[in-house]
Amino acid sequence: MRKVIHNFTLNPKNDILSGLTVALALVPEAVAFSFVAGIDPLVGLYGAFMMGIVTALFGGRPGMISGATGAMAVVMVHMIQQGNQVGLALDQPIENLGLQWLFIALPIVGLIQISAGVFKLGKFVRLIPHPVMMGFVNGLAIVIFLSQLGLFTETSNGNTQWLQGNAMFIMLGLVGLTMAIMHFLPKLTDKIPAALTAIIVVACITIFGGIEVGTVGSFIKDGGGSGLQGGLPTFQFQIFSLLDTLQGHWGLVISTAFLLASVGLIESLMTLNLVDEITESRGSGNRECIAQGGANILNGLFGGMGGCAMIGQSIINVNSGGRGRLSGIVAALALLAFVLFGAGLIEQIPLAALVGVMFMVVIGTFAWSSFRILHKIPKSDAFVLIAVSAITVWQDLAIAVIAGVIMSALVFAWKNATMIRARKRIKEDGTKVYEIWGPLFFGSIQNFNAKFDTKNDPNRVEIDFIESKVTDHSGIEAVDNLAKKYLSLGKELRFTHLSPECKVLLLKANPGLESVIETSIDDPRYHVMTDVMDSEV
Repeated sequence: MRKVIHNFTLNPKNDILSGLTVALALVPEAVAFSFVAGIDPLVGLYGAFMMGIVTALFGGRPGMISGATGAMAVVMVHMIQQGNQVGLALDQPIENLGLQWLFIALPIVGLIQISAGVFKLGKFVRLIPHPVMMGFVNGLAIVIFLSQLGLFTETSNGNTQWLQGNAMFIMLGLVGLTMAIMHFLPKLTDKIPAALTAIIVVACITIFGGIEVGTVGSFIKDGGGSGLQGGLPTFQFQIFSLLDTLQGHWGLVISTAFLLASVGLIESLMTLNLVDEITESRGSGNRECIAQGGANILNGLFGGMGGCAMIGQSIINVNSGGRGRLSGIVAALALLAFVLFGAGLIEQIPLAALVGVMFMVVIGTFAWSSFRILHKIPKSDAFVLIAVSAITVWQDLAIAVIAGVIMSALVFAWKNATMIRARKRIKEDGTKVYEIWGPLFFGSIQNFNAKFDTKNDPNRVEIDFIESKVTDHSGIEAVDNLAKKYLSLGKELRFTHLSPECKVLLLKANPGLESVIETSIDDPRYHVMTDVMDSEV
């Protein structure tokens, strides 16, 4: 019981205040990502609320924040646009059919993510190398920074241009003030969350000082939205009557669902890993997969846009002192309260304050140490770090992480492929011994085969794997083929110190090798203390 309460809230005051801070930062993010996806801002806000509340209660990482994200918004755009075109082409046009397709796809996304958690695929995030992780956070910091630059522009006569004159100076001044408060306030006291204080101070200056600046409300109106005011999410009964509109388009919906599920899981698990490092604790990736899936199913059934973990808001929360589940719950409930009751107040918050908060997130997220270590780490790792950062900015987080893992895996395979060695010696009875050292797998097979001179070797050959490990099916095949070559030449062959797993697989592939595999010799390194004690009793 004590552990449950401990996870729910580590510090009630900090969790509540940091949750409110995160809620304020979630509003423009959810609205912006809704515009990216081409849907109503309320759909994004509902999605952020449902993602936030479910993952805060049941997720694998207390203090981590989930909501509507840009990475998933970019993926769903094509399907939404295609659905809208189909809807307009029907004899009885269906408005916003693409949005209805999204609601149909999200339960599929949820089932995929829940399956990943049930089959414990979340643990594979541990296979992500450190250079990929550093590239991920650097690229993400750059993406967050670039996403805020659009708020320094204005549209005039259909053309987008940078703010001019006093408008730009006021914007920069308010952003700078926000950042200064967030930087210096913690040096004076840690009793008050710096981000929330900065937002309130800047909002009061603009509201009571009569300063005309861009606000959350003007941002929504400029994007074509009607405002933040809305009711509770409602069950989307109509999606079950629209399944027939998917005839001929199920492939698009299902492929989009798989891509959304993959992007969501990768971003969530990477965020979980990063928050683990910051808090020096450990979350459950599999539990997070299940919670994310359940939240996305709820989004589809109750009209949200879906989402995943948000690294920027998670860092704001953690740095503001929100470490328990209560912080995420407060953020989600506050977001819903803004929609139900506080839309008028939230719409008055200046965008400059929120931009300043996000700029401080960028500074805190970017791994500045990467500049210091670039010339100290292997060139391959440096290349991966830079490549992942660039791909994150150029494409998206999921593609960057996948590409980084593949590059790291290829570098690892290449290095290990060159490590295979064979020490050769002749016994007194004329037997030639090959002592194999290094891993035998698909990458090292060619080098392995080059070590043997089957035609010119004596009639008795022993191949000793005491310093080697056969790690995959390709290695098994290489050993099997080598045995066939020696036996076809009528030579006596013996394999020693093969691992038990390798012996089983070899005999399955070729039962005739039973006489070749030595089973009577024990490897002294694998003796277990209990075995020794049993033999002495």
